[in-house]
Amino acid sequence: MRRILGYWDAIEVYRVVKMSARASAKRSAKGAKASKAEKERLQKEEDERRLQEEEEARLEAEKEEQERLERERREQEEMQRLEAKAKRREYELNEVRHLLEENQTAVKRWLADTREKAKWDRFMLCDGRPDPSQTQEVNTYISLWRDDPEVNASPVLHQCSLALQLIEELEGEQEEAQGEEQQRVQDHIHCLQDLVHHKHLLIAQEVLNHASSNSDIETGNMETVVRDDQVTLCVWANLNKNPRFKGFQFVEAGLGFELPKQLALSDVALRILHTRYDHLSPHARLTALGGRPQITRTPRGQEEPSSKPGSPDQGETGGGGQEGEGVVKEERKSPTHGTEEEVRSVHGSVGRKSAGSVVPERSSSTRPVEEPENQIQTQMEAGEEVLAEPEPDIIDAVAMATVDLHQYTPLGGVFYCDVFRLPPQANQAKGWEIRQLLDRGLEAFPYPEESPETQPDSSPREPVGLSLTVPDSVLLLEAPQVARWDTTAKQWTSDGVSEVSFEADEARLSFKMASFQAFALMQEMYANLPLQDWTLRPLGQDAALFSVNAALVTLSITIQGHVCMLQVEDEGVLPHLQGKWMSCWDLQKAMASAGLSIFVNEHTDRYVSSSGKEPLSEHAVYEQMALLASAVAFSWSQWNAKCGAEHMVIQACEHHGPAPVPRRQWSLYLLGAQRSQKLQMSEWSEAFSAELSPDTEFHSTFVHTLRDNTSPEGVAKTKNSHFLFVNTVQTLLCATRPLNYS
Repeated sequence: MRRILGYWDAIEVYRVVKMSARASAKRSAKGAKASKAEKERLQKEEDERRLQEEEEARLEAEKEEQERLERERREQEEMQRLEAKAKRREYELNEVRHLLEENQTAVKRWLADTREKAKWDRFMLCDGRPDPSQTQEVNTYISLWRDDPEVNASPVLHQCSLALQLIEELEGEQEEAQGEEQQRVQDHIHCLQDLVHHKHLLIAQEVLNHASSNSDIETGNMETVVRDDQVTLCVWANLNKNPRFKGFQFVEAGLGFELPKQLALSDVALRILHTRYDHLSPHARLTALGGRPQITRTPRGQEEPSSKPGSPDQGETGGGGQEGEGVVKEERKSPTHGTEEEVRSVHGSVGRKSAGSVVPERSSSTRPVEEPENQIQTQMEAGEEVLAEPEPDIIDAVAMATVDLHQYTPLGGVFYCDVFRLPPQANQAKGWEIRQLLDRGLEAFPYPEESPETQPDSSPREPVGLSLTVPDSVLLLEAPQVARWDTTAKQWTSDGVSEVSFEADEARLSFKMASFQAFALMQEMYANLPLQDWTLRPLGQDAALFSVNAALVTLSITIQGHVCMLQVEDEGVLPHLQGKWMSCWDLQKAMASAGLSIFVNEHTDRYVSSSGKEPLSEHAVYEQMALLASAVAFSWSQWNAKCGAEHMVIQACEHHGPAPVPRRQWSLYLLGAQRSQKLQMSEWSEAFSAELSPDTEFHSTFVHTLRDNTSPEGVAKTKNSHFLFVNTVQTLLCATRPLNYS
C-alpha cells in the first residue's frame, strides 16, 4: 500500500513541477513580448524628438538667415545712405572749417593791431622803459641803471618795478623770437633779473649803514621793513648782542626768525626779502629738461603705480648761452673758497648725503655786494662752482629730495634769507659823523662756518628757525611744503629743511634750515585734478559761464567777449583775483601763481589719471563747442569715461538766459572723428548704448548735429558770435581739457 501511495505522490510532484515550469515559461514569453513593445515605444518617441529638433534647427537656421539678410539689407541701406550723404559730409566739414579759419584770421589780425597799439601807448607813456625789441635801447637802459648811484629805498624800488615790467615785455618778445635773437632776449632777461636783485641788496646795505642811528629803544637792535607791491624787505641788525636773544617777528610783514646762539653774540645783520615773483624756478626747469632725475608718483585716480618712466622728457638745456652782439656782457667771478671741501653729512628727510653737501651753500644773494662799476654775477652762474663728480649715493639722495617742478609749483614768490657782517657804524665826534668806508658791499657771514675742526662726525650746527604767515595772495589746498634753493644744483630741494609745522587756522608756517638760503612754499600743481564735473552754459550773446567742481575747490569763470572773471565759492579767498576782468592767458597765469590751477600741460598725464581721449578729436570738439557757446549749454557726462578713447559723450541742449539748465532738457551726444549723433539713452540710463535717438540722424560735425535740435533764434546767436568770444571759450576749454580730465 505504501508503494502505491509513493508512486502516486511522485506523479503528483512531477505534475506540479511541470505546471510550474509551464507557468514560468508563459511568464517569460509574456515579459519578452512586453520588453519588445517598450523598446518600440521608446524608439518611436526618440524618432519624434529627433524630428522635432531637426524642425526646430531648420526653423532657427531660417530665422538666422532672415536676420542675416535683414542685417545685410540694413548695412547696404546704411552704405547707400552714407554714399548719398558723401556730398553733405564734405559740405559740413568745409562749413565748419571755414568758420574756424575766419575766426582764427580775425583773432590774428586783432592781436597784431593790439600789439601795435600797446607799443604806441607805451611809447606815449614815456616812463623811462626802453623798447624791448631794440637791443641797443635795452643795453643802454641796463648800463645806465647799473651805474645809477641811487640807494634810497623808494626811488630804487620804483626803478625795480619798471625793470620788472620790462622783463615781462621781454618775455613776450622771447616767445616770438627765434635763434640768436631769442638768446639775446634771454640774456637781457637774466641780466635785468640779477640787476634787480643787486639793487635790493643796495637798499639793505644803505639801511644797515645807518643801523645804529635807527636802533630800537626797547631792544637796542635795529629792525626795518620796506615794501611795495612787488617786494617786502625786512632788515634786522644785531647791535645789542644779547646772549639771551632768541628771535624776532616782523609783525607787519608776517615774517620771523630764530637766531642761533653763535650769531646772537656776533656783529651780524639779517635780511629777509620776499619777492612776489619767482626768478629762480625758470632756471630749475631748464636744468630739469637737461636730464636731472625727477620724482614721480602714482597719477591721481589710479590705484596701480604708473608704468611711465620717472624722468621727464629730454630737451635742450637752458642757461646763459653765447653772448650776442651788442648784449651787456657779464663776467663770471671765481669762487671765494678753495676747490676742495670735505663732504659733510646733512641730516635731511632722506637720511643720505646730498649734492649740496659737496660744497658750502652760498646763494647769489649772500655774496658781497660790489660797487656799481663792477660786473654783476648772474644767479645762473652762481651755481656753477661744481667741484668733483658726486658719488652715486649722493646723486640718488638729490633725486629723492629734488622738487619736481612738473608736479609742484612755488606759491607766493620767493623768500631770500641772508646773514651779513654788520657794516661799520658811524661815530659822532664834535658834531662830525665819522664813518669807515669800505671798498666792498655787504659781506656774507659764513654760517655754519667751515673750519678744520668741523668734521662730518661732529655735532650739527644749530639750525636757523624761520616762520611766516602765508600771504593771502595764495590759496592753500593742503599743507604746503618748504623747499630751499640749491645754488650748486640750481634746483629746489627739501634736503636740509626740517621741523616743518603748519597752523592751518592762522595760516602760520614754521620750519628750520641748516643755513641761510632762499626758500619757497610748494604745493602740488594738480591738486584740483581730475575735475569732478563741469558745465559751460550761455549767459547771453558772447557771454558764458564755465563752472567747475574740482577735486578740492568749486569755482566758476565768467566769459564776456575776450575777458574772463574768476569767482570762487569760498568767500574771502584770493581777493586780488576774484571779480577782476582779465584776458584768458593772464587769468591762467594768475590762478597758477595763486595755487588754484585747473589747467593741464604736456606733463599732466604723469600725475593725473585721464580718459585717454584721442587729442585731435578732442580738440575738434572744443573748437565746435566754442562756436555754439552763445546758445548751447554743455555738461559733463558719466558715460564719457565708458565709451572708449575714440569717442566722447557729452550732455548738451539749447539754453538762453542766466538761469541754470533744467535737468530734463539735457540730451546725450556721442562724438567721434567720423560722425556725431544724438543718443536715445539718457544720463541716468542703467547701461551705455550707442543707439541713435528716434527721429534724428547723424552728421559729420558736432555743430550740424546740434543745429538739428536748435531753434532758429539759437542758430542765429551762434552765427553772430564774436570771434574773440569764440577764441576765449576755445582757449579755456583747451587749457582745461574737461573731456579728458574729468
